[in-house]
Amino acid sequence: MPQLPDHLLAGYRNFMSGRYLAESGRYRSLARQGQAPETMIVACCDSRGAPETIFGAGPGELFVLRNIGNLVPPYEPDGEFDSTSAALEFAVQSLKVKNIVVMGHGRCGGIRAALDTTAAPLSPGDFIGKWMSLIAPAAETVSSSTFMTATERQTALERISIRYSLANLRTFPRVSILEGKGRLTLHGCWFDISAGELWVMNNDTGDFERPEMR
Repeated sequence: MPQLPDHLLAGYRNFMSGRYLAESGRYRSLARQGQAPETMIVACCDSRGAPETIFGAGPGELFVLRNIGNLVPPYEPDGEFDSTSAALEFAVQSLKVKNIVVMGHGRCGGIRAALDTTAAPLSPGDFIGKWMSLIAPAAETVSSSTFMTATERQTALERISIRYSLANLRTFPRVSILEGKGRLTLHGCWFDISAGELWVMNNDTGDFERPEMR
């Protein structure tokens, strides 16, 4: 009989005897009433940077979209299938979230692929290459800098890509309108996996700063 890998079933047993048992009332309420998160997070697929874990979120608190490189494409209503735009549409127009956070992270494989133009595609379709071409102009500029080390170039592009995604978010008419009315706020942040540090983008300057931890 086919079944899930043993470590997943063990994790599920721990979930049912631990977190679900402690929060079963909340889960039942969410099932009856539906979700109403105030924050959407656009994060990378990387298994090391789960937003729910980093922000200590409970069930129903975050609407999370994860893709390679935490990228948001520009508004293209006549484009082909686009799960990122569909999730954004649902979050903004149906859930009516109040915040959208684009969260990048250190040592991102997608960003590394964007910088390494000599690497062979992983498949004939080169899906990663096509997706990361969203930030190709920035990648070309950063990769041409001989004054930075490889690590510095990667960190720079990881943070620049967050600004790109925020700019692309503002090409969506509904996002732009709601932000202009003060009903939606856009944020950027970058998570250092190794040190566990969170750097938050200053919306006025674009700089990434460490928040005060009290």
